[in-house]
Amino acid sequence: MDEAPPVARVRASGSELVVSALGFGGAAIGGLFEAVAERTALDTVTRALELGVTYLDTAPHYGLGISERRIGQALRSARLARDSYVLSTKVGRLLRPLRPGERAPSEGFATSEPLRRVFDFSRDGIRRSLEESLARLGLDRVDIVYLHDPDEHEDEVYATGYRALAELRSEGLVRAIGVGMNQSEMLARFVRRFDLDVVLIAGRYSLLDQGALDELLPACLERDVGVVVGGAFNSGLLADPDADAHFDYAEAPRELVDRARRIREVCTAHGVELPAAALQFPRAHPAVVSVVVGARSVQEIEENAHSFAAPIPSAMWAELQDTGLLDPGVPVP
Repeated sequence: MDEAPPVARVRASGSELVVSALGFGGAAIGGLFEAVAERTALDTVTRALELGVTYLDTAPHYGLGISERRIGQALRSARLARDSYVLSTKVGRLLRPLRPGERAPSEGFATSEPLRRVFDFSRDGIRRSLEESLARLGLDRVDIVYLHDPDEHEDEVYATGYRALAELRSEGLVRAIGVGMNQSEMLARFVRRFDLDVVLIAGRYSLLDQGALDELLPACLERDVGVVVGGAFNSGLLADPDADAHFDYAEAPRELVDRARRIREVCTAHGVELPAAALQFPRAHPAVVSVVVGARSVQEIEENAHSFAAPIPSAMWAELQDTGLLDPGVPVP
């Protein structure tokens, strides 16, 4: 499948960013759940770019810097014009050397890097985080910077975090700013209070969980904030509910496994593969500008691109709604 995914626009200070409607999420090549060989990771990023997947998202958190280094290396090797792709990373976690005798929690990543994650949403911490990300990437700029997972740090976002991001934007060091989280309630508060360009919501707008629908997505439409949807597979459950599936980075509950299988049965009856439905569902909402999905091999990114473009009959979406597997009011493609 070599047809480029369609593009969408993200409001940015003084201009607009054009992002591919299918984006590349960098957690998998950073070793989420299992290690990925460096050559495999680089080939995967390169193939994504060839397929027209030109919005790439990463973070220091992903493999303790491994994802950023690999994406940066692949982009430099591709020798693409800088404006031909959009790159985002995240701030809020600094990577620091382990203390003697200390062992850092894996937080789901298979890595042996001698580093620990330290939350820091101060002005200096955010600026250091971006500088260190640029060094790992080997690039002179990123396009979008997100505050990353400030779930336990909401007061710090109000006190210092947002102001530091807005400063980076006003200085022209980044083109767009936002917040990336796995919950929608706090994101909705940020959208209403701050002048954000984009948010990244992971796992809360999928075939299994539409928690972002009530507050976050309407607020983004009202405030002209683009929405990037991550976690469309809900950590793997909507990719293959028969495998040792995860949901929200942990073992999937039995009731959700059963629901995913029922959704798959409807898809199969209409000649549609479950991953195609999972990837295409979020893009139907008018606030969504990109659906970001990870891949740990060339085969996976090719399958994702194929799924994103696969034809899906409207009758399938209608049956999902008629059977209660999707709410009748949810936008569908």
